Amino acid sequence: MNSTFLQTLTCRAKRLPVWGLAMALAGCHGTQNPARHSSAEARARRLVARMTLPEKILELHGDPSPQHFRHLAAIPKLGIPRMRLANGPAGVGPADDQPQQPATALPAPISLAASWNPQLAYSYGVIIGKEARARGYALIEGPDINLARVPQNGRTFEAFGEDPLLTAAMAVGEIRGIQSRHVIADVKHYDANNQETGRFSVNEQISRRTLHEMYLPAFRASVVRGHAAAVMCAYPKINGVFNCQNSYLLETVLKRGWHFRGFVTSDFGATHSTVRSARAGLDLEMPGGHYFASKLEAAVQAGKVSQAQIDRKLVRRFATMIRLNVFTPWRQSPLPAKRDGAAALRIAERGMVLLKNAAVHGHPLLPIAAAGLHSIALIGPYAAHAITGGGGSSHVVPLYTVTPLSGLQARAGVDVKIRFNAGAQPQTAAALARRSQLAIVMVGDYETEGRDHPIAFSGDQNALVQAVLAANPRTIVVVKSGSAMLMPWADRAPAILEAWYPGEEDGAAVAAVLFGDYDPSGKLPLTFPRRLADLPAHTPGQYPGIPIPGAQPVQFYKWQVKPMQVTYSEGLDVGYRYYNARHLAPLFPFGFGLSYTHFRFSGLSITPAASSASPGNAVRVSFMLANTGQHAGAEVAQLYVRFPRAAGEPPWQLKGFRRVKLNPGESRRVTLSLPLSRLRVWNARDGWRAVPGSYRIAIGDSSRDLRLRGQLRLVAGR
Repeated sequence: MNSTFLQTLTCRAKRLPVWGLAMALAGCHGTQNPARHSSAEARARRLVARMTLPEKILELHGDPSPQHFRHLAAIPKLGIPRMRLANGPAGVGPADDQPQQPATALPAPISLAASWNPQLAYSYGVIIGKEARARGYALIEGPDINLARVPQNGRTFEAFGEDPLLTAAMAVGEIRGIQSRHVIADVKHYDANNQETGRFSVNEQISRRTLHEMYLPAFRASVVRGHAAAVMCAYPKINGVFNCQNSYLLETVLKRGWHFRGFVTSDFGATHSTVRSARAGLDLEMPGGHYFASKLEAAVQAGKVSQAQIDRKLVRRFATMIRLNVFTPWRQSPLPAKRDGAAALRIAERGMVLLKNAAVHGHPLLPIAAAGLHSIALIGPYAAHAITGGGGSSHVVPLYTVTPLSGLQARAGVDVKIRFNAGAQPQTAAALARRSQLAIVMVGDYETEGRDHPIAFSGDQNALVQAVLAANPRTIVVVKSGSAMLMPWADRAPAILEAWYPGEEDGAAVAAVLFGDYDPSGKLPLTFPRRLADLPAHTPGQYPGIPIPGAQPVQFYKWQVKPMQVTYSEGLDVGYRYYNARHLAPLFPFGFGLSYTHFRFSGLSITPAASSASPGNAVRVSFMLANTGQHAGAEVAQLYVRFPRAAGEPPWQLKGFRRVKLNPGESRRVTLSLPLSRLRVWNARDGWRAVPGSYRIAIGDSSRDLRLRGQLRLVAGR
């Protein structure tokens, strides 16, 4: 995507076209100053010039000792500090500390994405960066910005969903927030790390066009607009080449094409060669130095890797550390648990998505009416304790937790009797529901790095929901999942709230939304299918892949892993694009989410109605948005574009959005800026080009509910 993929942020609020004031302020503090770049690189070059070859090699890989698993070595005589790393997609996660140190367990990143609020992503990043700095970590392995190509991916909860524009916007906000606290954001996993099944050995067949239009834009935005200081190359092969030795991705695209000034780290164990990786653009092997220690030193001495190549790798990292003040010593400090917990609560509330809210006895079931309420049955395995996040390297040990029972009881008051049943026996749970005024069933999944999941509720959870629904028509289903889920009972449930993994404030956040203290304004960042067969990647060749006949096993540490191949034959038809192209109705569409109030769209205007797609050109898309209901609330207005047939694009692609808060009866004219660079398509011969013709513009509140429609004509222009 070209340099205007995300429009230039300005510090003047009145000129903000889409992303919001806090993003602009982040841009003010995070914009890279060319003079500062030059100064930092000059200092880094002087430092590298003083180093011996063994010292240089020492700084090109992680510390191999188990107790320093996420350390880079110090060289005190040169003033090079020990650099400590921590994981961090959902808060400060695993590092070298044993046991793992607690931190604020933020809502899962997929929940953050559901807020459609880059301003909130900045706040999310600030918490991570601040707490990392307080713990003494210089680099956070995150955010994870891989697209949700398949909802079964065990790490879907770690990232921002299925759309490249939404993912890019959230990534830029979070990266700037992290780095505003002088901590390096290591954006991952570059590129197309889209499944856990076979991740160490999978060869992904992806067309260059699909790569550039779907799987690279969020990384480009992270580098060009977010100024990410580091990029982590991923495990898989793309078109036969491992990511960490892929010169096209690392040198041609990342460093030369996007002018990336930071450094490239490997995912842990993702390095597979010495000379090839060094020449391709890998700057740092993690966690140890199997390829970039003695083998790299020998390669330099043999002339297979030049001293200049080694020096460039170190200048990149040291200059980055200088720019972000990582060389400057700082003291560890206590974490502000109460303040950051309050922020985690706000983020959790804003990410929840109301999927259904039907009338029972003439009134919508939600928000819960406190008047006359005396008894609630709280049921289900995901009501037993706070669901703070998924598993694997993103796991955060929370500073504290608010359980569902304590959160609901605190909100409902002492006069309301809340009885809990874990739901191990559906009929017993149903009996409790039958003798209660209201039933709340909490079900979910547990996603983790290392394995994919079937997007179906495990055990007897579906039977539990069905039994409780049959016993009490006033039943609310709260889903705590990290991805889309199959819901065979959805048509019978009067109210469904997708709460994701709410983090340490689980109980308080869910209670606030259920009782209407906070109006739900979240929108789905990925499509919920009705059945597995409806997924874009539904054949074995597309997912999870097929063995490669005659291929040699891939070495991963001490294990031999059988290679497999996945073909991205769906091309550009990822997520909602696929459903729209095939007129296939999902269970809940991308961008969907209800509110306790109602909104009306009117008065669409597109200015100018015709333009060339020359660099920097944009059109203004404006409309009236009114809150016609009885509650204050927020709507996420979404801008979709349908390309002319000659472009060969999927229909109705997200190209802009704005979250707007309105009081009851309030209306406002909303203006979105549509940079015409977003209407370009990629081909191998010309790179990015606009296709002249008529483009349809639509505004709505989901990918399947487009309320206003107009046209824009593009004339020839690069």
